[in-house]
Amino acid sequence: MALKPQAPRQQKHLAVLIDADNAPAAIIEGLFEEIAKYGVASVKRIYGDWTGPQLGSWKKVLLDHSIQPIQQFAYTKGKNATDCALIIDAMDLLYTRRFDGFCLVSSDSDFTRLAARLREEGLAVYGFGEEKTPKPFVSACDKFIYTELLRAEAAEAAPGSGDRPQPAGTGEAPSEPPKPDAKPKPQKVPVDFIAKLIDDISDEDGWVQLGALGQNISKLRPAFDERLYGFRKLSDLIKGQSKRFEIQVRGSSASGGESLYVRNRKPGK
Repeated sequence: MALKPQAPRQQKHLAVLIDADNAPAAIIEGLFEEIAKYGVASVKRIYGDWTGPQLGSWKKVLLDHSIQPIQQFAYTKGKNATDCALIIDAMDLLYTRRFDGFCLVSSDSDFTRLAARLREEGLAVYGFGEEKTPKPFVSACDKFIYTELLRAEAAEAAPGSGDRPQPAGTGEAPSEPPKPDAKPKPQKVPVDFIAKLIDDISDEDGWVQLGALGQNISKLRPAFDERLYGFRKLSDLIKGQSKRFEIQVRGSSASGGESLYVRNRKPGK
């Protein structure tokens, strides 16, 4: 009897691997909200030496988010055994063929080759790290999100969360609250880069569908994020640069077929 073909997955299954030594616990809320945009976090693991107090802020949030801590002793001073454990687990998970992508949470450039290797297998790689993250690791990912943005959003969503009293006598470091002033200052919009890309992929009349534009921007600049420039969506960013770009709405919102198109504004218009 012939087997029935399986229906394609509706959502991507993702493995989330966190380097606790190079990621602050304050990003936790924003991190999983961001990951939910790309798929389902089927596996959630965090790596570090849990015998010491330095990861106390992470210990307080693991249970709430069902993250599995992986113990890795620092066998030799100056050698990062945590990185090795994370990489080994990533390769083991890769060969199960159960995942559509990986989320690597770290600001450490040591994971550059891992990200490249995962992409060689056709899997999506989403990186999460601070703005100090070396460019090679950023470029090795399909998409890279700076965690300063996640900390800022967490601070906005839960003002005053840092005022909670901490239990005494635990021997652990206090949890790291989101800072209200953690929101990064908006950067200058790279309008010349966007304009050149529109020229490269537009039709004969100079128009390009906004979704296609966003996909091509991510391919060339994995760390591009509208929030870095003070906007929530790409459409808002484009509309905010009305002197350089034109927006055209095609289709009908009533039928759900409405699409946005953009082109470079011609001189004198």
